[in-house]
Amino acid sequence: MNGRPLASAALGAAALAIAGCATRGPVLPPLASAGVASRVEIDATPFFPQRDYQCGPAALATVLVASGAEVTPDRLVPEVYLPGRRGSLQPELVAAVRGQGRLPYLLPPSDQLLLTTLAAGTPVLVLQKLGAGPWPGWHYAVVIGYDLPRDRLVLRSGTTRRQEMPAAHFLATWQRAGRWAMTVHQPGTLPADADFARYMEAAAGLEAVGRGDDALLAYEAAANKWPGESLPQLALANIAYARGDLAAAERGFREAARLDPDDAAARNNRAETLRRMGCPSLARREIEVARVLAGTGPLAAAVAATADKLAGEHTADAPGCPLD
Repeated sequence: MNGRPLASAALGAAALAIAGCATRGPVLPPLASAGVASRVEIDATPFFPQRDYQCGPAALATVLVASGAEVTPDRLVPEVYLPGRRGSLQPELVAAVRGQGRLPYLLPPSDQLLLTTLAAGTPVLVLQKLGAGPWPGWHYAVVIGYDLPRDRLVLRSGTTRRQEMPAAHFLATWQRAGRWAMTVHQPGTLPADADFARYMEAAAGLEAVGRGDDALLAYEAAANKWPGESLPQLALANIAYARGDLAAAERGFREAARLDPDDAAARNNRAETLRRMGCPSLARREIEVARVLAGTGPLAAAVAATADKLAGEHTADAPGCPLD
C-alpha cells in the first residue's frame, strides 16, 4: 500500500475481527461538553450507496453535496478510485475536494471535536479499519450524528443509509485507521473550532492548485477570525501582488509586518513591492531590516536578490509613496 492505507468495502472475513469491542462503560457521554446537544443527526445529508469497492467516491460525494457542490460518485471515480488497488487514497480525496471548489479540512484526531463538528451541523468523512491481518477492511464512511444516552454514532456507510454503531466499536475502527477525518466547506466558511495552522494549510492548498479566488475567500475568513495573526495578511498580500494590485499588496505586507515585526518574508515582499511602486528609498530601509531578520536562514537568498535589485535604484521616491 506504499505506506498509505486504501479503503474499500471488501469486509469479507474482517467481520470476524471486529468482535469483542465491548467496553466497561459508556464512551460518548463523558466526552460531551455542556454545550453539546445530547442527540444530533444531520438527516439532510445525502446518501449514495457504494458500488463494488468504491466507498471512497460514494463517501466523498456525500460530504461534497452536503457542502453545496453538484457532483455524483460516478464523476469522482476517475479522480479518486484506483482499480488496481480497489480503493482510494486520502491525498486523492483531498485533491478532488479542491477540484470541486471546496476547502478540505483535516480534523485533529479528537473524539470531542468529532462531536462538536457534528453538533455544528457538519458531516464528517472518516476512514475506518474494520478488520485486521490479511483482511484489513479499509473503509470510508460519513458520520452524520450521535446519540449520547444510547452511546451510539450514526453513519452513512456502504449500502446502508442510516447505520447506528456503538461508540466503542466506531472509535476502535477509527483508531485503527489513524483517526483520519475530513470535513468539506465552501471557501470562506470556517469549520467549527477551527485550528489556525490546520485551516491555513487547507487554504494554502487551494492556492497551490490554482484556486486563487477560493483561496482569497479562505484567507479573508482567516483574517477576520484571527485578526492578531500575520500569516493571513501575508497570504492576502501575496495574492494581491500576483494580480498586480501593488497598492493592496503593500498595505497587506505592511500589516503583516506590524503584526509580526520579525517576519522577514513580509518585509522582503514589501520591499520588492515598494521597489515596483517607485519607492526605492523606503524599500531599502525595509530590505535592511529583512536582511538582519533573515540572517543565513532559508529566506536569505530571496532577501539578497531583492537587495541586489535595489542597489541599482538611484531615483527619488515617486509621489504618493507610503510615509513609512
